[in-house]
Amino acid sequence: QVQLVESGGGLVQPGGSLRLSCAASGSIVNIVQMAWYRQVPGKQRELVAAITAEGSTHYADSVKGRFTISRTTAKDTVYLQMNSLKTEDTAVYYCNVQTNSWPPSWGQGTQVTVSP
Repeated sequence: QVQLVESGGGLVQPGGSLRLSCAASGSIVNIVQMAWYRQVPGKQRELVAAITAEGSTHYADSVKGRFTISRTTAKDTVYLQMNSLKTEDTAVYYCNVQTNSWPPSWGQGTQVTVSP
């Protein structure tokens, strides 16, 4: 089992930047992937960015070139650096971790609001 604690959400103006952090603890030795998802009311939760145990990254087309996902070598923290934020980035952002031996773990979610 993996426990996730998120931080860094808040209010930011269009064009601004924000960094989300997610601290992982528990059974993290065999993490396969760490990722960030986001969700707005009435819509499905969507993958924003992911990073594998080997360091490969994947981004949604809507955030490519603006967001950067990274993690510590120990895989105990995953970050999402968000630059050039747009109003359509407003959502609840969730941390997600996949391991070899446990079901996927989710954070509690953190609100990101982009508004002038």
